[in-house]
Amino acid sequence: MELGFFTMPIHPLEKDWRQCLREDREAFLLADELGFTEAYVGEHVTDKAENITNCMIFIASLASAVKRMRLGTGTVNMPNIHPAKVAADIAMIDHMLDGRFNFGISPGGLASDAEVFGNLDNDRAAMFLEGIDTVLKIWESEAPYNIEGKFWNVSTERTQMTEIGQGIMPKPLQRPHPPIVVTAVAPFSKGVTEAAARGWDPISANFLMPQWVASHWPKYAEGCERAGRKADPANWRVAKSVFVADDMDTARAYATDPQSPYRFYYSQLLTKMRKHNRVNLFKEHKDQPDDEVTLDRVCERLIIWGTPDKVADDLLAFREEVGDFGTLLVAGKDWADVDLSRRSMVLLAEQVKPRVNTAIAAETRAAE
Repeated sequence: MELGFFTMPIHPLEKDWRQCLREDREAFLLADELGFTEAYVGEHVTDKAENITNCMIFIASLASAVKRMRLGTGTVNMPNIHPAKVAADIAMIDHMLDGRFNFGISPGGLASDAEVFGNLDNDRAAMFLEGIDTVLKIWESEAPYNIEGKFWNVSTERTQMTEIGQGIMPKPLQRPHPPIVVTAVAPFSKGVTEAAARGWDPISANFLMPQWVASHWPKYAEGCERAGRKADPANWRVAKSVFVADDMDTARAYATDPQSPYRFYYSQLLTKMRKHNRVNLFKEHKDQPDDEVTLDRVCERLIIWGTPDKVADDLLAFREEVGDFGTLLVAGKDWADVDLSRRSMVLLAEQVKPRVNTAIAAETRAAE
């Protein structure tokens, strides 16, 4: 099991934006130092708590500082951006990172973003598909372009001067394109199957109950089989909220107290899901009444916390429940206590990961 990082940062509304951005950036730099293999960052335009407005700008700010880790968009919300802009910016970032880039895409889940960009009532799934298909078509085509769609058109036919470079769009360094990943946020996600059939890989979101995370692997395998490629658990990324401390009292308090940044994170998400009739993501079973989905129960099921030994045991139990996966994407939270937040990442890398991988290796040997 490799360690990665995924942050859709949710910060207290009153916290200075500059401090939020500094701490988010420091988390990526620390992850790189600790040997995390990859890290993703989300984006939202209309949320004061989720205050990274452009994941590509944030990644560009890290390009010269991150030395080993791959960086990824988590995600580019395709309906909200013209695909020509996405194609150009992603190509540039891929070059800035010398090919250490993963292209995370989604339809976007924040309703107020959809409203502000004027597509709240549109078929956003159709926009998502047309958007990514247009990006890929741009990258595989040569100028001049003439790509027509329902939502967007791309052309430089009228203004091209290709002999001097005008009208030519950039291509990414990785060919034919950077690895594409999609975040799965629904139980038994059909999107995972369709993505796998196209050669893309999934990230299972950290706000799904474990039984719904487990439902993603069969859907992924189904899509891989359709495409004639092997379904490799190494390509499955699972995001999870994890906090590690040197003692149980500290771990319990920071992860579960009323002022916990972990509890705040899920309070924000649960409130949004209730408002937009998506609370089923937090349900234990599909017929569970909405009023049984409480913040206490959500936090109990979705946050792993404790000392290194306990967290390792809990992660192994989680793996037993959801199946084998290649990368644990530790979900970023507000650094309410900077020292404890940094210490948690250090303990994950230096103590929890070796314990987990030793246990997995022993399990593999016993099965042979």
